[in-house]
Amino acid sequence: MSDQIKNIALVDDHVLFRKGLAALISYFPSYNILFEAANGKDFIRQLKIYDVPDIVLLDINMPEMDGYSTASWLRTNHPEVNILALSTMDAETAIIKMITNGAKGYVLKDAEPEELKRAFDEVISKGYFYNDLVTRKVMQSLSSLATNSKISDFVKLTEREMEFLKYTCTEKTYNEIAAEMFVSPRTIDGYRNSLCEKLQLKSRTGLALYAVKHGIVKI
Repeated sequence: MSDQIKNIALVDDHVLFRKGLAALISYFPSYNILFEAANGKDFIRQLKIYDVPDIVLLDINMPEMDGYSTASWLRTNHPEVNILALSTMDAETAIIKMITNGAKGYVLKDAEPEELKRAFDEVISKGYFYNDLVTRKVMQSLSSLATNSKISDFVKLTEREMEFLKYTCTEKTYNEIAAEMFVSPRTIDGYRNSLCEKLQLKSRTGLALYAVKHGIVKI
């Protein structure tokens, strides 16, 4: 990574947490807190005052304008900015929605300082930060989904397939999904294989991404 100082904007509505995090980051070599904001609207307002940051560390649950909307706005207006999602939520659907809205990585608020520093380094040097939450498999599924984004224009799904897609975004196993849907595990295998063939996807992660991207599952 270049020795040039990289500017960070910190967007979180919890003041004590935000101030503590800013103090921590001040000890990281090569990084500077450019400004702090309480939510997406406050962030956009401050962009008129400050330079565009290299990294935006973005909370998800915030009043007025949440992390999903802020990430989407940044992707449209400043695609050069590296967005790192920062949250207490480790649900797959939340992770997927932030990534589809433009986040380049996802860090939990209880992560060690070393992981946060590594997230900064890697998002600057590689363009993405991969950890246990955001694996290469998820990123590859996103890439595959983007390539096949027009499939939904002509693919018709049955009600049972839609129901199964919703369950793919939960932590339930396939056997548990079968019990919830009152069908056999073999039938669930059939739903999965049929959907993967129809949508040209290869994994449960890809199916979950499809469900979020096309509004079948709401966060």
